[in-house]
Amino acid sequence: MNETPTHDEKAGLIEAEDRALQVRAQYEQIEQRVLGRTWTLPELALGFTNDAAYVGRLVLAAESTWGIDGDVDAELRHKLAECLWWVFVLADRLDVDMPEAYEATMDRIGDGLQRTLEAMPKG
Repeated sequence: MNETPTHDEKAGLIEAEDRALQVRAQYEQIEQRVLGRTWTLPELALGFTNDAAYVGRLVLAAESTWGIDGDVDAELRHKLAECLWWVFVLADRLDVDMPEAYEATMDRIGDGLQRTLEAMPKG
């Protein structure tokens, strides 16, 4: 199942990562002016977990089991994109090559799932 992403697919991740880091650089300029420093790695991780947790509430809102003010679909799009941004930012700070890590992880998961499917009775 080891399907190597096309050049365009990997280029898309690289472009997304580059854009995320450009936006992070803008945040760092503001942090430097306001705080006199940039956010630490734990502060970045906390920002990510806060936004990821809010995605959970937005999913509840999308299922009409939790009320929020505003447009649920627009908020979901925003927060999911923001979570992806956080992943690129954290990966950069932790020296993780996300396009490579994503490819390797999807290959490993996909191969494992394929083996599972092949071992299961067809139904």
